[in-house]
Amino acid sequence: MFNIRMGIPEMREYWNDLEKNIKAHAAKKHEVMLFKKLVNCFKKLSADPKYPGLCTHDIEALTKRYGKKVWQSYLENSKPAAGRIFWVYGPNKSDITIIGLEPHPNDKKHAYQKVTLSSTDKGNEGNVLMF
Repeated sequence: MFNIRMGIPEMREYWNDLEKNIKAHAAKKHEVMLFKKLVNCFKKLSADPKYPGLCTHDIEALTKRYGKKVWQSYLENSKPAAGRIFWVYGPNKSDITIIGLEPHPNDKKHAYQKVTLSSTDKGNEGNVLMF
């Protein structure tokens, strides 16, 4: 089992805002659906990063930019702009850090240039999500 962490600052802030809206019953319908997809994806990812339904594969363009192997997993498939998460192993051996969340890029030539990537946080042990 891997611990799932959120990258800083973007992914941690995004997740905290989403979770807060869900708990306060203030989330919009698309936020509730996204939250459910994320939780489902994170459960599968923590149990087995190579789970077939996630279609996990490395993204060379992001790996070069990030300086560490970046992986992409599917939140959904067969939909326009289907959601993708980007992640790395670490900072600890049993951790996976989510560093990006984007719709599937349509622009083949410059597909990953616009993806915002968060940093990993080795010092914050409280950043582990529980499922």
